[in-house]
Amino acid sequence: MVDQTRMLTGVMDATDDVIVTGPSIYVYEAPVRLWHWGNALCITILAVTGYLIGSPPPTMPGEASGSFLFGYIRFAHFAAGQVLAVAFLARILWAFWGNKYSRQIFYLPVWEKTWWKGVIREARWYLFLEKEPYKYIGHNPLAHTAMFAMFTLFNLGMIITGFALYSEGTGRDSWQAKAFGWVFDIWPNSQDVHTLHHLGMWVIVIFAIVHIYAAVREDIMSRQTMISTMISGERQFRDEREG
Repeated sequence: MVDQTRMLTGVMDATDDVIVTGPSIYVYEAPVRLWHWGNALCITILAVTGYLIGSPPPTMPGEASGSFLFGYIRFAHFAAGQVLAVAFLARILWAFWGNKYSRQIFYLPVWEKTWWKGVIREARWYLFLEKEPYKYIGHNPLAHTAMFAMFTLFNLGMIITGFALYSEGTGRDSWQAKAFGWVFDIWPNSQDVHTLHHLGMWVIVIFAIVHIYAAVREDIMSRQTMISTMISGERQFRDEREG
């Protein structure tokens, strides 16, 4: 079977610096796309409910037994967090079964000089210091770095601190306390963990804004699909100068 990455021309493959030819290629498999949008939904629920947990709404009128608003907020937060954690584990497993682009967010090829050059070149492109974009099949080197930092390292950190805080309610004998109680050995004051977890929420909100801006910008300026690629899985390359 012919390797699809060699059916395109003028496009860079960030994982092995291959120059390839043609208009489009299937990049992101269905499980990757499903995880991406499910992850986005969970993060939205977690951010909204996390903000309300940190800044509770006004007291509801009437008897407390007649309202369970804050209970529903906490339930939605805990449920979304657990779905996020299970999905993250499933995403790790798919990295072993999927194509090479499914593994891209879990490592950085820091040993490759061309990758470092790509990071610098893409930073210049985003700063409007380059006139023409490079086109990549998977994530470009700068986006690759951002995805690894946020979707892997930061996501893992939020899951760990989240389950550690959850263990305060489930008790010392719970599996959550046994698996994540070591967090309080590092930060004995649980309020410190609460603060770090809450600050992490704002980091994710800022990243989401930048992520959406970058995707829309690249879709328009680099003449290659971004948003639709995460829906269909297929990266299409356009060039207004051709034809």
